[in-house]
Amino acid sequence: MATEHNSYFDGGLLQLIGWNILGALLIIITLTLGTPWAICMKYRWQQKHTVIEGRRLGFDGTGAQLFGNYIKWLLLTIITLGIYAFWLGIKLKKRIVKHTYFAD
Repeated sequence: MATEHNSYFDGGLLQLIGWNILGALLIIITLTLGTPWAICMKYRWQQKHTVIEGRRLGFDGTGAQLFGNYIKWLLLTIITLGIYAFWLGIKLKKRIVKHTYFAD
């Protein structure tokens, strides 16, 4: 018996471009110190427009929460001559998932 999954993404291309430009400006203006806020802005938008099995997602992470880890990860990447960068994608994904929830 086939089941119907009501999962979709309802964000638009122009919105995505706008958030990417806003995030890039934040990063450039703050000389990369605003990166955690730019990351959280984009993921908040992405999760807000994602519906899984009929349930909308939400994201409650903040740039302030991510900032300490960002500095730590940056320093570890510099100290290890870039080797630690291989772990950054997983570390960031864990933080994002930790702050993702069903909004309803």
